[in-house]
Amino acid sequence: MSHIAPLAPEEIADPELRALIAEAEALGVPDALFPRILARVPDHAKVLMRALLMSHAEGNVDHRLKEIIRIQLARSAGDPYFAALRSARARRAGLTDAEIEAGCGNYETADCLNAAEKCALRYADHMYRAPWAVDAAMYAELKQHYSEAQIMELGAFIAFHYGMQTFMRTLVAKPLAG
Repeated sequence: MSHIAPLAPEEIADPELRALIAEAEALGVPDALFPRILARVPDHAKVLMRALLMSHAEGNVDHRLKEIIRIQLARSAGDPYFAALRSARARRAGLTDAEIEAGCGNYETADCLNAAEKCALRYADHMYRAPWAVDAAMYAELKQHYSEAQIMELGAFIAFHYGMQTFMRTLVAKPLAG
């Protein structure tokens, strides 16, 4: 179990936080563990959960792509918790295990990914592994596929999710279903 134990569901009295946990569980990312650990500080938990749900499930970037990036980042962060979770919405939209594996592996040569997806995966990979490579040329390439608003959405998504995954890795958290 995690270094900091999650609260039991009945210990979470805040109705908004309970609703956010239910929304996350329906999406599948995260399961109830992450918000139940965060629930020790309900006001922070609500802000983080709203941001997590908005960054992952809303916006103008394809949710399937965000899900591949999220898993790529979790694996890079060495976070078994977020790496094991899967978005039910992305699955319903047709995301396959092969696409996830391609995005987390040698995405540059993957036939199942298009040029825009490969560019976004490279952006995520560089933000984590080689931030100096996210330069004017990288942004010029991104602009060939995405609007500036979409690039900001991707950048914020990458930074936010990688940070959460690093945090969960330190807690040694495992998915509730796993």
